[in-house]
Amino acid sequence: MTSESRAVAQRRREQLRDFLRTRRARLTPGDVGMAVAGRRRTPGLRREEVAVLAGVGVSWYTWLEQGRDINASAEVLDAISRALRLSESERAHLYLLAGLNPPLEGGARGASVTPELRHLLDAWRQPAVLRDRHRNLLAINDGARTVFGYDDTDHNCMVMFFTNARYRDMHLHWESVAPGVVAAFRADAALSPDDPEFRRLVDDLSAVSSEFAELWARHDVGPQIQAVKAVLHPEAGELLFDTTTLAVVDHPGWYLELYNPRPGTETAERLERVPHLRLAAPA
Repeated sequence: MTSESRAVAQRRREQLRDFLRTRRARLTPGDVGMAVAGRRRTPGLRREEVAVLAGVGVSWYTWLEQGRDINASAEVLDAISRALRLSESERAHLYLLAGLNPPLEGGARGASVTPELRHLLDAWRQPAVLRDRHRNLLAINDGARTVFGYDDTDHNCMVMFFTNARYRDMHLHWESVAPGVVAAFRADAALSPDDPEFRRLVDDLSAVSSEFAELWARHDVGPQIQAVKAVLHPEAGELLFDTTTLAVVDHPGWYLELYNPRPGTETAERLERVPHLRLAAPA
């Protein structure tokens, strides 16, 4: 470990120490259903009380709160989170300070899409989709239906990309794009190694697509970056869109993919020349 990485780790442990102390200080024994015995010189729970509530050793918890260099499992961090009555945001923060990836919440298939998100999709003049981290399509707008040919039978972007002949025929440069698509999917899957939905998708796609199986076996990883989506529309011809992916902060695991005609191309003009592809301005 370099001196810089040691310094970063030390700062993280110091923040962990202060975070645990402040969370402990805001609770009383009565808040957690414990009887009060004797006079208390300082407000808040004692370390030994937190250790008892979390089911861990008093010495171990004391070392953790002192910022010593010890390892904590996800199960122990969850137990401490429950003992300290942490919110989901605080629990995720505890994971990060302990050096672990925080558990991902939200994005469950079939989850209800809020009216606000649906209005945002419908108001976006260009194609737009709402998906979860598994690439399940949660909602699409008229632009995505009109320009990309999405319909209500399309449920997952990865499945479409590798198994839908119509979608594949429209997608220019499919072979050059595919490795990056799989690399970004593997990077997301690595954040949830015990997620059965990722495992199911990988197994199912590997069984029906030799191309996916070959790319998955490379173990390449890459970020989800702003990209250019190039499609060959049967009526409008070649269309180029800038793709921007935005995280929905109040629904972790949900993402908005917004598309705009790429400047300097004829995409906007070509859409206008085909009457039924013209995208209406939002009401």
